[in-house]
Amino acid sequence: MQLLALGLNHTTAPLSVRERVAFGPDEIAETIAHMLERFSGTPQGGIHEAAVLSTCNRTELYVACEDTGAAKESILSFIANKKGVQRSELEPHIYTFEQEEAAHHTFRVASGLDSMVLGETQIVGQMKKAEKIARECHGLGVMLNHLFQTTFTVAKEVRTATAIGANSVSLAAAAVRLALRLFGNLSKERILFVGAGEMIELCAAHFAAQNPQSITIANRTVERGQTLARTVHADAIPLSELPETIGNYDIVISCTASALPIIGLGMIERAISERRHRPMFIVDLAVPRDVEPEVERLDDVYVYTVDDLGKVVSEGKQSRQAAISQAETIIGLRVADFVEWLKLRSAVPTIQSLRDRANYLRDEELSRALRHLHHGDKPEEVLEMLAHGLTNKLLHDPTILLRNGEGLTSDDRDLMERMLDRFYRRHDR
Repeated sequence: MQLLALGLNHTTAPLSVRERVAFGPDEIAETIAHMLERFSGTPQGGIHEAAVLSTCNRTELYVACEDTGAAKESILSFIANKKGVQRSELEPHIYTFEQEEAAHHTFRVASGLDSMVLGETQIVGQMKKAEKIARECHGLGVMLNHLFQTTFTVAKEVRTATAIGANSVSLAAAAVRLALRLFGNLSKERILFVGAGEMIELCAAHFAAQNPQSITIANRTVERGQTLARTVHADAIPLSELPETIGNYDIVISCTASALPIIGLGMIERAISERRHRPMFIVDLAVPRDVEPEVERLDDVYVYTVDDLGKVVSEGKQSRQAAISQAETIIGLRVADFVEWLKLRSAVPTIQSLRDRANYLRDEELSRALRHLHHGDKPEEVLEMLAHGLTNKLLHDPTILLRNGEGLTSDDRDLMERMLDRFYRRHDR
Protein backbone atom coordinates (compact mmCIF):
# COMPACT_ATOMS: atom_id res chain seq x y z
CA MET A 1 0.00 0.00 0.00
CA GLN A 2 1.33 3.44 -0.98
CA LEU A 3 0.75 6.81 0.69
CA LEU A 4 -0.26 9.75 -1.52
CA ALA A 5 -0.98 13.39 -0.62
CA LEU A 6 -2.39 15.62 -3.35
CA GLY A 7 -3.61 19.20 -3.22
CA LEU A 8 -3.08 22.92 -3.67
CA ASN A 9 -2.58 25.78 -1.23
CA HIS A 10 -2.05 29.52 -0.86
CA THR A 11 1.48 29.29 -2.27
CA THR A 12 0.57 27.34 -5.41
CA ALA A 13 -2.89 28.65 -6.28
CA PRO A 14 -4.60 32.05 -6.15
CA LEU A 15 -7.81 32.51 -4.18
CA SER A 16 -9.84 32.44 -7.39
CA VAL A 17 -8.72 28.82 -7.93
CA ARG A 18 -8.78 27.68 -4.30
CA GLU A 19 -12.38 28.74 -3.81
CA ARG A 20 -13.49 26.71 -6.83
CA VAL A 21 -12.15 23.43 -5.44
CA ALA A 22 -12.92 23.96 -1.75
CA PHE A 23 -15.00 21.22 -0.09
CA GLY A 24 -17.71 22.26 2.33
CA PRO A 25 -18.19 20.22 5.53
CA ASP A 26 -21.23 18.48 4.03
CA GLU A 27 -19.29 17.42 0.93
CA ILE A 28 -16.34 15.71 2.60
CA ALA A 29 -18.11 12.55 3.78
CA GLU A 30 -19.69 12.11 0.36
CA THR A 31 -16.32 12.61 -1.33
CA ILE A 32 -14.60 9.99 0.82
CA ALA A 33 -17.37 7.47 0.21
CA HIS A 34 -17.21 8.14 -3.53
CA MET A 35 -13.46 7.59 -3.72
CA LEU A 36 -13.55 4.37 -1.69
CA GLU A 37 -16.37 3.01 -3.83
CA ARG A 38 -15.37 4.21 -7.30
CA PHE A 39 -11.58 4.02 -7.11
CA SER A 40 -10.96 0.81 -5.18
CA GLY A 41 -10.21 -1.13 -8.37
CA THR A 42 -6.65 -1.46 -9.63
CA PRO A 43 -7.16 0.56 -12.87
CA GLN A 44 -8.38 3.50 -10.76
CA GLY A 45 -5.43 3.31 -8.36
CA GLY A 46 -6.77 0.89 -5.78
CA ILE A 47 -7.72 3.56 -3.23
CA HIS A 48 -8.61 1.87 0.07
CA GLU A 49 -8.25 4.78 2.52
CA ALA A 50 -9.04 8.47 2.08
CA ALA A 51 -9.25 11.76 4.00
CA VAL A 52 -9.96 15.35 2.90
CA LEU A 53 -8.60 18.57 4.42
CA SER A 54 -10.21 21.75 3.11
CA THR A 55 -9.50 25.17 4.69
CA CYS A 56 -9.33 28.74 3.48
CA ASN A 57 -5.69 28.19 2.52
CA ARG A 58 -5.63 24.65 1.16
CA THR A 59 -7.51 21.67 -0.21
CA GLU A 60 -5.65 18.39 0.24
CA LEU A 61 -6.57 14.74 -0.16
CA TYR A 62 -4.67 11.94 1.56
CA VAL A 63 -5.08 8.38 0.33
CA ALA A 64 -3.61 4.92 0.79
CA CYS A 65 -3.58 3.23 -2.61
CA GLU A 66 -2.04 0.46 -4.68
CA ASP A 67 -0.90 2.65 -7.60
CA THR A 68 -0.10 6.32 -6.91
CA GLY A 69 -0.03 7.29 -10.59
CA ALA A 70 -3.47 5.87 -11.34
CA ALA A 71 -4.84 7.20 -8.04
CA LYS A 72 -3.65 10.72 -8.90
CA GLU A 73 -5.40 10.56 -12.27
CA SER A 74 -8.62 9.33 -10.67
CA ILE A 75 -8.59 12.03 -7.98
CA LEU A 76 -7.82 14.89 -10.38
CA SER A 77 -10.59 13.81 -12.75
CA PHE A 78 -13.00 13.49 -9.84
CA ILE A 79 -12.22 16.99 -8.50
CA ALA A 80 -12.45 18.53 -11.97
CA ASN A 81 -15.84 16.91 -12.66
CA LYS A 82 -17.30 17.57 -9.20
CA LYS A 83 -16.23 21.20 -9.09
CA GLY A 84 -16.75 22.00 -12.77
CA VAL A 85 -13.11 22.96 -13.33
CA GLN A 86 -11.07 22.04 -16.40
CA ARG A 87 -8.08 19.87 -15.58
CA SER A 88 -5.90 22.24 -17.57
CA GLU A 89 -6.90 24.99 -15.11
CA LEU A 90 -6.28 22.78 -12.11
CA GLU A 91 -3.06 20.89 -12.84
CA PRO A 92 -0.59 23.83 -12.83
CA HIS A 93 -1.45 24.46 -9.18
CA ILE A 94 -1.45 20.85 -7.93
CA TYR A 95 1.34 19.23 -5.91
CA THR A 96 1.68 15.55 -5.08
CA PHE A 97 3.79 13.77 -2.49
CA GLU A 98 4.34 10.04 -2.07
CA GLN A 99 5.44 7.88 0.84
CA GLU A 100 7.97 9.68 3.09
CA GLU A 101 7.57 12.94 1.16
CA ALA A 102 3.83 12.80 1.89
CA ALA A 103 4.57 12.30 5.59
CA HIS A 104 7.10 15.16 5.56
CA HIS A 105 4.54 17.49 3.96
CA THR A 106 1.79 16.48 6.40
CA PHE A 107 4.05 16.99 9.42
CA ARG A 108 5.02 20.48 8.16
CA VAL A 109 1.37 21.42 7.61
CA ALA A 110 0.34 20.40 11.13
CA SER A 111 3.35 22.17 12.65
CA GLY A 112 2.40 25.47 11.03
CA LEU A 113 5.43 25.60 8.72
CA ASP A 114 3.33 25.50 5.58
CA SER A 115 0.72 27.99 6.79
CA MET A 116 0.06 31.54 5.67
CA VAL A 117 0.49 32.44 9.34
CA LEU A 118 3.79 30.81 10.31
CA GLY A 119 3.36 28.67 13.41
CA GLU A 120 -0.41 29.10 13.66
CA THR A 121 -2.22 26.47 15.70
CA GLN A 122 -5.63 26.50 14.04
CA ILE A 123 -4.50 24.06 11.35
CA VAL A 124 -4.04 21.26 13.91
CA GLY A 125 -7.69 21.53 14.92
CA GLN A 126 -8.72 21.53 11.27
CA MET A 127 -6.66 18.39 10.63
CA LYS A 128 -8.19 16.69 13.65
CA LYS A 129 -11.65 17.46 12.29
CA ALA A 130 -10.62 16.02 8.92
CA GLU A 131 -9.31 12.89 10.65
CA LYS A 132 -12.54 12.52 12.65
CA ILE A 133 -14.74 12.79 9.54
CA ALA A 134 -12.57 10.26 7.69
CA ARG A 135 -12.76 7.86 10.63
CA GLU A 136 -16.55 8.16 10.84
CA CYS A 137 -16.78 7.48 7.08
CA HIS A 138 -14.54 4.40 7.40
CA GLY A 139 -11.89 6.19 5.35
CA LEU A 140 -9.08 5.45 7.79
CA GLY A 141 -7.13 2.21 7.74
CA VAL A 142 -3.72 1.25 9.09
CA MET A 143 -1.82 3.68 6.81
CA LEU A 144 -3.78 6.92 7.30
CA ASN A 145 -4.48 6.24 10.95
CA HIS A 146 -0.74 5.94 11.61
CA LEU A 147 -0.05 9.03 9.49
CA PHE A 148 -2.51 11.24 11.37
CA GLN A 149 -1.67 10.01 14.86
CA THR A 150 2.04 10.54 14.16
CA THR A 151 1.27 13.95 12.65
CA PHE A 152 -0.49 15.15 15.81
CA THR A 153 2.40 13.91 17.95
CA VAL A 154 4.95 15.71 15.75
CA ALA A 155 2.96 18.96 15.82
CA LYS A 156 2.85 18.86 19.62
CA GLU A 157 6.58 18.17 19.81
CA VAL A 158 7.41 21.06 17.47
CA ARG A 159 5.30 23.53 19.43
CA THR A 160 6.70 22.33 22.75
CA ALA A 161 10.36 22.27 21.74
CA THR A 162 10.52 25.41 19.56
CA ALA A 163 9.30 29.00 19.53
CA ILE A 164 7.71 28.57 16.11
CA GLY A 165 4.48 30.28 17.18
CA ALA A 166 6.09 33.06 19.20
CA ASN A 167 5.18 36.59 18.15
CA SER A 168 3.21 35.37 15.15
CA VAL A 169 0.54 37.67 13.75
CA SER A 170 -2.78 35.90 13.20
CA LEU A 171 -5.22 36.68 10.41
CA ALA A 172 -7.53 38.16 13.03
CA ALA A 173 -4.77 40.46 14.34
CA ALA A 174 -3.87 41.43 10.77
CA ALA A 175 -7.50 42.43 10.12
CA VAL A 176 -7.43 44.68 13.19
CA ARG A 177 -4.15 46.20 12.05
CA LEU A 178 -5.58 47.07 8.64
CA ALA A 179 -8.74 48.54 10.19
CA LEU A 180 -6.65 50.75 12.45
CA ARG A 181 -4.72 52.01 9.44
CA LEU A 182 -8.00 53.13 7.86
CA PHE A 183 -9.91 54.48 10.87
CA GLY A 184 -7.13 55.45 13.29
CA ASN A 185 -9.00 53.91 16.22
CA LEU A 186 -12.23 51.92 16.40
CA SER A 187 -13.99 53.64 19.28
CA LYS A 188 -16.62 55.18 16.98
CA GLU A 189 -16.97 52.27 14.56
CA ARG A 190 -19.80 49.76 14.33
CA ILE A 191 -18.67 46.24 13.49
CA LEU A 192 -20.65 43.41 11.90
CA PHE A 193 -19.48 39.81 11.94
CA VAL A 194 -21.13 37.53 9.39
CA GLY A 195 -20.96 33.91 10.54
CA ALA A 196 -20.21 32.39 13.94
CA GLY A 197 -17.50 29.82 13.27
CA GLU A 198 -14.04 29.49 14.76
CA MET A 199 -12.46 32.19 12.58
CA ILE A 200 -15.19 34.69 13.43
CA GLU A 201 -14.76 33.89 17.13
CA LEU A 202 -11.06 34.74 16.88
CA CYS A 203 -11.74 37.95 14.97
CA ALA A 204 -14.51 39.01 17.34
CA ALA A 205 -12.18 38.65 20.33
CA HIS A 206 -9.48 40.76 18.65
CA PHE A 207 -11.85 43.52 17.53
CA ALA A 208 -13.70 43.58 20.87
CA ALA A 209 -10.38 44.40 22.55
CA GLN A 210 -10.38 47.68 20.58
CA ASN A 211 -13.60 48.81 22.34
CA PRO A 212 -15.62 49.69 19.23
CA GLN A 213 -18.93 51.53 19.47
CA SER A 214 -20.91 48.33 18.84
CA ILE A 215 -20.57 44.72 17.66
CA THR A 216 -23.25 42.65 15.92
CA ILE A 217 -23.23 38.96 14.94
CA ALA A 218 -25.27 37.91 11.91
CA ASN A 219 -25.67 34.18 11.54
CA ARG A 220 -28.01 31.77 9.80
CA THR A 221 -28.62 29.98 13.12
CA VAL A 222 -29.58 32.80 15.48
CA GLU A 223 -28.99 30.70 18.63
CA ARG A 224 -25.36 30.09 17.66
CA GLY A 225 -24.95 33.78 16.89
CA GLN A 226 -26.38 34.69 20.29
CA THR A 227 -23.96 32.32 22.02
CA LEU A 228 -20.99 34.07 20.41
CA ALA A 229 -22.55 37.51 20.99
CA ARG A 230 -22.65 36.93 24.75
CA THR A 231 -18.89 36.33 24.86
CA VAL A 232 -18.05 39.71 23.27
CA HIS A 233 -21.01 41.75 24.56
CA ALA A 234 -22.59 41.98 21.12
CA ASP A 235 -26.03 41.90 19.55
CA ALA A 236 -27.21 39.06 17.31
CA ILE A 237 -29.40 39.19 14.21
CA PRO A 238 -30.53 36.57 11.68
CA LEU A 239 -28.56 36.43 8.45
CA SER A 240 -31.76 37.19 6.53
CA GLU A 241 -31.61 40.79 7.81
CA LEU A 242 -28.20 41.38 6.21
CA PRO A 243 -29.40 43.18 3.02
CA GLU A 244 -31.40 45.77 5.00
CA THR A 245 -28.88 46.34 7.82
CA ILE A 246 -25.37 46.04 6.34
CA GLY A 247 -25.26 49.76 5.57
CA ASN A 248 -25.34 50.48 9.30
CA TYR A 249 -21.84 49.10 9.80
CA ASP A 250 -18.41 50.58 9.17
CA ILE A 251 -16.53 47.28 9.42
CA VAL A 252 -17.80 43.94 8.09
CA ILE A 253 -15.93 40.67 8.75
CA SER A 254 -17.39 37.66 6.94
CA CYS A 255 -16.52 33.99 7.10
CA THR A 256 -19.28 31.47 6.35
CA ALA A 257 -19.41 28.07 4.71
CA SER A 258 -21.65 29.29 1.91
CA ALA A 259 -20.87 27.89 -1.53
CA LEU A 260 -21.96 31.18 -3.16
CA PRO A 261 -21.32 34.85 -2.26
CA ILE A 262 -23.80 36.25 0.28
CA ILE A 263 -22.62 39.86 0.02
CA GLY A 264 -23.32 41.04 -3.51
CA LEU A 265 -22.50 44.11 -5.56
CA GLY A 266 -26.05 45.47 -5.42
CA MET A 267 -26.22 45.07 -1.65
CA ILE A 268 -23.06 47.11 -1.10
CA GLU A 269 -24.01 49.74 -3.70
CA ARG A 270 -27.21 50.39 -1.73
CA ALA A 271 -25.29 50.41 1.54
CA ILE A 272 -22.78 53.00 0.28
CA SER A 273 -25.60 55.18 -0.96
CA GLU A 274 -27.32 54.97 2.45
CA ARG A 275 -24.03 55.81 4.16
CA ARG A 276 -23.56 58.84 1.92
CA HIS A 277 -20.23 57.39 0.82
CA ARG A 278 -18.72 57.03 4.28
CA PRO A 279 -16.05 54.32 3.83
CA MET A 280 -16.74 50.65 4.53
CA PHE A 281 -14.02 48.21 5.52
CA ILE A 282 -14.81 44.60 4.52
CA VAL A 283 -12.72 41.55 5.34
CA ASP A 284 -13.68 38.34 3.52
CA LEU A 285 -12.07 35.35 5.23
CA ALA A 286 -14.23 32.74 3.50
CA VAL A 287 -13.15 30.27 0.81
CA PRO A 288 -15.19 30.22 -1.40
CA ARG A 289 -15.53 33.98 -1.00
CA ASP A 290 -18.56 35.50 0.73
CA VAL A 291 -18.15 38.82 -1.11
CA GLU A 292 -18.60 39.14 -4.86
CA PRO A 293 -15.26 40.15 -6.46
CA GLU A 294 -16.97 43.11 -8.21
CA VAL A 295 -17.44 44.82 -4.83
CA GLU A 296 -13.72 45.64 -4.77
CA ARG A 297 -14.23 48.07 -7.69
CA LEU A 298 -16.56 50.35 -5.75
CA ASP A 299 -15.34 53.66 -4.41
CA ASP A 300 -15.35 54.09 -0.63
CA VAL A 301 -15.21 50.30 -0.10
CA TYR A 302 -12.02 48.61 1.08
CA VAL A 303 -12.18 44.84 0.58
CA TYR A 304 -9.48 42.51 1.88
CA THR A 305 -9.37 38.77 1.19
CA VAL A 306 -7.57 36.06 3.10
CA ASP A 307 -4.64 36.38 0.68
CA ASP A 308 -4.41 40.12 1.32
CA LEU A 309 -4.14 39.46 5.05
CA GLY A 310 -1.47 36.85 4.32
CA LYS A 311 0.83 39.60 3.06
CA VAL A 312 0.50 41.36 6.40
CA VAL A 313 1.17 38.31 8.56
CA SER A 314 4.27 37.37 6.55
CA GLU A 315 6.11 40.31 8.12
CA GLY A 316 8.65 39.24 10.72
CA LYS A 317 9.09 35.72 9.36
CA GLN A 318 12.84 36.15 9.05
CA SER A 319 13.14 36.78 12.79
CA ARG A 320 11.95 33.22 13.45
CA GLN A 321 14.40 31.40 11.20
CA ALA A 322 16.07 29.67 14.17
CA ALA A 323 12.73 28.21 15.29
CA ILE A 324 11.98 27.11 11.72
CA SER A 325 15.34 25.32 11.54
CA GLN A 326 14.70 23.55 14.84
CA ALA A 327 11.23 22.52 13.72
CA GLU A 328 12.56 21.15 10.42
CA THR A 329 15.13 19.07 12.32
CA ILE A 330 12.43 17.52 14.51
CA ILE A 331 10.27 16.81 11.50
CA GLY A 332 13.21 15.21 9.67
CA LEU A 333 13.78 12.82 12.57
CA ARG A 334 10.11 11.84 12.72
CA VAL A 335 9.99 11.31 8.97
CA ALA A 336 12.89 8.86 9.35
CA ASP A 337 10.84 6.98 11.96
CA PHE A 338 7.88 6.95 9.58
CA VAL A 339 10.07 5.54 6.80
CA GLU A 340 11.08 2.66 9.07
CA TRP A 341 7.42 1.99 9.75
CA LEU A 342 6.72 1.98 6.00
CA LYS A 343 9.50 -0.56 5.49
CA LEU A 344 7.97 -2.82 8.11
CA ARG A 345 4.55 -2.44 6.45
CA SER A 346 6.01 -3.38 3.07
CA ALA A 347 7.27 -6.66 4.55
CA VAL A 348 3.83 -7.63 5.86
CA PRO A 349 2.62 -9.39 2.65
CA THR A 350 5.85 -11.44 2.51
CA ILE A 351 5.56 -12.36 6.17
CA GLN A 352 1.92 -13.34 5.67
CA SER A 353 2.83 -15.52 2.67
CA LEU A 354 5.56 -17.19 4.73
CA ARG A 355 3.12 -17.89 7.56
CA ASP A 356 0.47 -19.17 5.14
CA ARG A 357 3.01 -21.57 3.61
CA ALA A 358 4.16 -22.78 7.04
CA ASN A 359 0.57 -23.30 8.21
CA TYR A 360 -0.22 -25.27 5.06
CA LEU A 361 2.77 -27.59 5.62
CA ARG A 362 1.89 -27.94 9.31
CA ASP A 363 -1.70 -28.94 8.51
CA GLU A 364 -0.48 -31.42 5.91
CA GLU A 365 1.89 -33.14 8.34
CA LEU A 366 -0.63 -33.02 11.18
CA SER A 367 -3.27 -34.74 9.04
CA ARG A 368 -0.76 -37.47 8.16
CA ALA A 369 0.14 -37.94 11.83
CA LEU A 370 -3.53 -38.21 12.85
CA ARG A 371 -4.11 -40.89 10.21
CA HIS A 372 -1.24 -42.94 11.62
CA LEU A 373 -2.59 -42.59 15.15
CA HIS A 374 -6.00 -43.66 13.93
CA HIS A 375 -4.45 -46.79 12.44
CA GLY A 376 -2.90 -47.68 15.80
CA ASP A 377 0.74 -46.61 15.31
CA LYS A 378 2.71 -45.90 18.46
CA PRO A 379 2.41 -42.23 19.56
CA GLU A 380 6.19 -41.92 20.05
CA GLU A 381 6.81 -43.03 16.47
CA VAL A 382 4.09 -40.70 15.11
CA LEU A 383 5.54 -37.72 16.98
CA GLU A 384 9.01 -38.49 15.63
CA MET A 385 7.61 -38.77 12.10
CA LEU A 386 5.68 -35.48 12.53
CA ALA A 387 8.74 -33.58 13.75
CA HIS A 388 10.99 -35.04 11.04
CA GLY A 389 8.48 -34.42 8.22
CA LEU A 390 7.69 -30.86 9.28
CA THR A 391 11.39 -29.97 9.60
CA ASN A 392 12.16 -31.32 6.13
CA LYS A 393 9.27 -29.51 4.49
CA LEU A 394 9.98 -26.18 6.16
CA LEU A 395 13.61 -26.32 5.06
CA HIS A 396 12.94 -27.72 1.60
CA ASP A 397 12.22 -24.43 -0.25
CA PRO A 398 15.16 -22.36 1.08
CA THR A 399 17.51 -25.35 0.68
CA ILE A 400 16.60 -25.82 -2.98
CA LEU A 401 16.91 -22.08 -3.60
CA LEU A 402 20.39 -22.00 -2.06
CA ARG A 403 21.55 -25.16 -3.77
CA ASN A 404 20.33 -24.39 -7.30
CA GLY A 405 20.28 -20.58 -7.18
CA GLU A 406 17.66 -20.31 -9.90
CA GLY A 407 17.06 -16.69 -10.86
CA LEU A 408 19.61 -15.41 -8.33
CA THR A 409 22.52 -13.13 -9.16
CA SER A 410 25.75 -13.56 -7.23
CA ASP A 411 24.84 -10.49 -5.17
CA ASP A 412 21.41 -11.95 -4.42
CA ARG A 413 23.00 -15.23 -3.31
CA ASP A 414 25.53 -13.44 -1.08
CA LEU A 415 22.76 -11.35 0.50
CA MET A 416 20.56 -14.38 1.16
CA GLU A 417 23.45 -16.37 2.64
CA ARG A 418 24.32 -13.49 4.98
CA MET A 419 20.70 -13.13 6.07
CA LEU A 420 20.30 -16.84 6.77
CA ASP A 421 23.63 -16.98 8.56
CA ARG A 422 22.62 -14.01 10.72
CA PHE A 423 19.24 -15.56 11.48
CA TYR A 424 20.53 -19.00 12.47
CA ARG A 425 23.43 -17.57 14.47
CA ARG A 426 20.93 -15.43 16.39
CA HIS A 427 18.79 -18.47 17.18
CA ASP A 428 21.68 -20.88 17.73
CA ARG A 429 21.40 -22.63 21.09
